[in-house]
Amino acid sequence: MNLSNLKPAKGSVNKGKRLGRGQGSGRGGTSTKGHKGHQSRSGYKRKIGFEGGQMPLQRRVPKSGFNNLSRVEYKAINLSTLQTLAEGKKLDSIDISTLIEAGLMAKKDKIKILGNGKLTLKLDVKAHAFSKSAAKAIESLQGSAIKI
Repeated sequence: MNLSNLKPAKGSVNKGKRLGRGQGSGRGGTSTKGHKGHQSRSGYKRKIGFEGGQMPLQRRVPKSGFNNLSRVEYKAINLSTLQTLAEGKKLDSIDISTLIEAGLMAKKDKIKILGNGKLTLKLDVKAHAFSKSAAKAIESLQGSAIKI
């Protein structure tokens, strides 16, 4: 076998229907499109969401909700996570690059430190936002919570 004698498996290739080739072909006349109407014309394309004249779903269901364009989405990290990270890598300060290396955030994420869990180490933490309880817990151990 070589490239000059390659061919598809037997029965895997079918010839397409030859439409509009006269009455004797059995597919002449209307060419399997039926009589008249929009669907029989060339260039026919059904609108997205068209339901045969019934009121479409996107018009039946009322509008709802609101998208705030100025919303800032934060990735939440708890104090317990910072504690385990600092213990595991023996750190005294945690910043964005440390969290990226640990796989806790992506480069484009914004971080908010939340106060869930116990913190026992003195840490200098740099993040985009802090909850009140997290900032209080960090500063109660003479650490610093620095907003970027």
